[in-house]
Amino acid sequence: MSDLPSGWEERISKSTGRTYYFNRRTNESQWEKPANNQVRASHLLVKHTESRRPSSWKQDRITRSKDEALEIIKDYRKQIESGETSLQELASTESDCSSAKKQGDLGFFGPGQMQKPFEEATFALKINELSEPVFTDSGIHLILRTG
Repeated sequence: MSDLPSGWEERISKSTGRTYYFNRRTNESQWEKPANNQVRASHLLVKHTESRRPSSWKQDRITRSKDEALEIIKDYRKQIESGETSLQELASTESDCSSAKKQGDLGFFGPGQMQKPFEEATFALKINELSEPVFTDSGIHLILRTG
């Protein structure tokens, strides 16, 4: 039984002879051994005036209130749940996080790598499950666990 997470395999680099790790499902590779207690998620972030950095790639100065941000997030969630759009599509145009360039994909992460409320919400989700709004110091998130 492998101690690697599902989908991962150990390989040897032809150019360096070093061991690396390859994910058959995502075609990603990395030098560090992936931990079994990792998850993968995509998210959509809506910042507000109380966010720790109220600016983004979209806007130099974010002026919406926390309540306005929550209403926006709730509307996005309705659009995703209805099948009108996907989190990835919305994230690429609407997210205040630079991960928008990757359709909100944050890759794999383990305990202690994200803000606590974000981490707890992600680990509580099943794969392909969408979170309710999650509040962190960065703003309000919708999280889709993808792995």
